[in-house]
Amino acid sequence: MPDSLGFFARLLRQPGHTVDAPSSVAEIRATIERILTTNIVPFWYPQALDREHGGYRLHHDRRGRWKGLAPKRAITQARTVWFFARLARSPYGTEEHLAAAAHGFQFLRDRMWDERNGGFYWEVDATGRVATHTDKHLVSQSYALYALAEYARASSDTSATELAQRTFALMESAHDPTHAGYIESFERDWTPSTGARLTTMMGLPPGVKSLNAHLHIMEAFTPYYLLTGDERAGQRLVELVSLLSEVVVRPSGACTDQHQRDWTPLLAPETARVIYGHDLENVWLLMDAVDAIGESQARLLPVYERIVAYSLAHGFDAEHGGFFASGPLGSAADRRVKIWWAQAEALVAMLRMHRLTDDTRYWDSFTRTLDWVVRHQVDWRHGDWHADILPNGRVSGDKASPWKSPYHNGRAMLCCLDLLSREPLGAVVR
Repeated sequence: MPDSLGFFARLLRQPGHTVDAPSSVAEIRATIERILTTNIVPFWYPQALDREHGGYRLHHDRRGRWKGLAPKRAITQARTVWFFARLARSPYGTEEHLAAAAHGFQFLRDRMWDERNGGFYWEVDATGRVATHTDKHLVSQSYALYALAEYARASSDTSATELAQRTFALMESAHDPTHAGYIESFERDWTPSTGARLTTMMGLPPGVKSLNAHLHIMEAFTPYYLLTGDERAGQRLVELVSLLSEVVVRPSGACTDQHQRDWTPLLAPETARVIYGHDLENVWLLMDAVDAIGESQARLLPVYERIVAYSLAHGFDAEHGGFFASGPLGSAADRRVKIWWAQAEALVAMLRMHRLTDDTRYWDSFTRTLDWVVRHQVDWRHGDWHADILPNGRVSGDKASPWKSPYHNGRAMLCCLDLLSREPLGAVVR
């Protein structure tokens, strides 16, 4: 435990004591800096770097102990490249972090790229020499593009920009010119996946269009467009903004996740579920995309407000703070586990909403979610954040896994610090 966190650790170990929530803007900023620099970064650097085989070791138990060699998935390898590259560009990063990003970039380029068919494999073995899952999914390609654009910006490595351009071109081949959006799931040779089986990648039948995939496509196209100025990427961003602010948003403000190819929502009980973390992530990723294409936020502000209002009404824990995982469309949350990434995305969304509106409701939601994170989600003893906090308060899930990396919580801390450094905070939060 770093000395600077001794205060939190001592209180958490004493029965009857809790960590007081930071109350002032200065305290909040200091708390977020502390989480980033003494809890998140030291957990992932340098232990995540696989010095023997390349890429990153992302296979650690809930106490942060490495569990041994494991397959490497493109999603989390790319997310970790993104984190180290973005960290390197921040006031909290160093040349060592940029080198850590280069280390991961080389693995993506040399081991995860399919030289015969193009695109990134879903998964390779621990050494990177054997592709263990050769299917292609737009989510994997999106995260790779997101990482390549960020690494290219941090390093000025033109080879990363060139690979990003090749990746975008392949993704463009998956565009649906009839109904808009993208076909998501493909075989190794880029023929669309067929049949009734659930894909082993995202767990959805082939042919389904999801909010999940499309918000990550938009997430990747935004920095790619800013990096390259690619006119086609700008056009696709305009289309994605329309889809994700209009088509998937129900009148209640909830976003439906699964849709037919023509964007008809799938509203059977098992599919008509609202994942609050995705809805809130959608809000601030839409803001980024709108900024990138040079539009005003004013037009979409009522949409943002509706989406956030729904998540607050149905998914926010009014007693303890933080957001539950999911619930049926139109009803309160029934999956009441609190997942690390949902809290991270909620922090950014609420702070962005407050910056946009100066409405104290969003500031209150931000600070109460941060309070939950500080008290419960952050593992002050072993580093990083607990994956899941169950309704009974027990901790569950590994610290590093095929789905868990420093991307969500590390990004949230960097985004919030950036917002707090330039936000014209009003008297209501002083």
